Amino acid sequence: MNLTPEQRTIGKDNFAAAIGSKKVRGDFLEKGVRKGIASGNGLGSYYYGYDNSINDRLRVGVLGTGDEGSVLIGAINPDFVDVAAIADVRPYNVHRAFHGDYYSDTALAVRPGLMAKYGWTTEDQAKEHVKVYADWRELIKDAEKLNLEAVIIALPLHLHAPAAIAAMQAGLHVLTEKLMAHSVHECKEMARVAETAKARDGAPLHLATGHQRHYNILYDNAYKLIQAGLLGDLHYIRAQWHRGNLPGGDSWRQPMPHDVKPDDSLSGKLAGELAAWQRKLKDPKEKANWGLWRKRVAQKEMQIADAQIADLVEKYGYQKIEVTDGGKQLYRGPAIEELIRWRLWNRTGGGLMAELGSHQLDAASIFISAMHGGKKQHPLCVMAAANRPLFPPDRDVEDHVYCLFEFPAPGYDPKDPLDSRKKITVAYASINGNGFGGYGETVFGTAGTLLVEQEKEAMLFRGSAVDEKIRVVDKKNKAGKVVGAALAADSNGDAAADAALGGYAFSGDISRGYTEEIEHWAWCIRNPAPENKPHCHPRVALADAVIALTTNLAAREGRRIEFRPEWFDPASDETPDAKG
Repeated sequence: MNLTPEQRTIGKDNFAAAIGSKKVRGDFLEKGVRKGIASGNGLGSYYYGYDNSINDRLRVGVLGTGDEGSVLIGAINPDFVDVAAIADVRPYNVHRAFHGDYYSDTALAVRPGLMAKYGWTTEDQAKEHVKVYADWRELIKDAEKLNLEAVIIALPLHLHAPAAIAAMQAGLHVLTEKLMAHSVHECKEMARVAETAKARDGAPLHLATGHQRHYNILYDNAYKLIQAGLLGDLHYIRAQWHRGNLPGGDSWRQPMPHDVKPDDSLSGKLAGELAAWQRKLKDPKEKANWGLWRKRVAQKEMQIADAQIADLVEKYGYQKIEVTDGGKQLYRGPAIEELIRWRLWNRTGGGLMAELGSHQLDAASIFISAMHGGKKQHPLCVMAAANRPLFPPDRDVEDHVYCLFEFPAPGYDPKDPLDSRKKITVAYASINGNGFGGYGETVFGTAGTLLVEQEKEAMLFRGSAVDEKIRVVDKKNKAGKVVGAALAADSNGDAAADAALGGYAFSGDISRGYTEEIEHWAWCIRNPAPENKPHCHPRVALADAVIALTTNLAAREGRRIEFRPEWFDPASDETPDAKG
């Protein structure tokens, strides 16, 4: 939303004051959060009720160490997880898994690499602890020899189900990236295997899916705010994910080595960047940064080294690309293109709804569940459209997707003429070509409006105006410093801890939830009990997949689809797509 700086300040103060009130916060601080702040361990364990470490670290293999796999490695807390093996066919991804991503400061912050994470000083030292595989199937085959207990899966979407099922059948716990699987049929099969398979020690297996908003403190705060009634009755949620991607500048169409496809429009990009970075190593003005440039050059050389596997990737299941229309060939590419650009193809990816929309419909479900006593609600119907006006036929996923959902509101009864009108509408758009507005969710209620932007900031506006303030009185601590409005209305007197909590919970530096989801998964494995299970367990993840994959069907066919309860039931063979 295009707000003025003053309106943003008002919205943030309003949200902080509301969350800080006893009505919303309850006994949150009294549950040990102050202890967490003092220890410097972060708030996840205290906030979600698990221990801040486990006695015996979980031995894990990571399947897929590309962009997202390296993000998950960067989110690992070594007090919970011991990475003992990784698997990736691309030399570039293996290099980043160990050394981190030096492409930019932002990339390195989220992908610091195993060496930084565990304090290893050289790659050789790291490889004494971490065995490297090209084929994820070989890693699973060696799991017992490696004494692995679990795997984290960040492979391309079409491999989530095969890898997760193979891992669980080998007695391994699984945390897989979203979307749960490529089809609803595969999701249900994963859920059934998770229900019946056992870990090697005989304990129940845990299958978790990485919808990290279930562990994002900001979203949980928003959930509590809605549950406390500060928005009144919800009736509309608007969400969007706008990206400025255009032909020649598309984050999903990653550059490939020149040798594997010389006529590709990006074929010279890697060599050009390498030459530019090598010049930095000869520039006396950059001498102070030569260490950094050496790391960047080494990383770029490994990205170009992906050409070495071009003739091998078909044995790993990747296929040559052929795009035709009426017998006319529109585009073709080698199998390695399907590997490197897997998000662009329906055979290997799931398009905008799987990659982006699934997160935000999951967020909408979290907000709506707050109106239903915490019970996750399934949508009633979806109307959607998708189109391809921007990009050439170098892909088969859509450029834009637009969706309209109806969810049940409290008291909804389809058999009653009046109560059948009690619905909450969710509008969602994911577009390329214009990034104005970024991504986030706006929740409209009868008593106020909540904005959550980029998983980092939340704003609350009471009534229907964006300039209406909540009246709060700033409180000063003993040093005379003003404590944020977050806890001003209801403090227990520990101003320093109050300020620390306010800064952690409501600033732009909050955790997005990756670390917490991994920690809690590991803790649940170490503390087997029926009540201890990951927040995004198979039934929750299946529901998110049903929404995303059904929306793809509706968008591509330009029609309305009514959701059926059987689609959300792992025990039922019914799926939105009869072909599974």
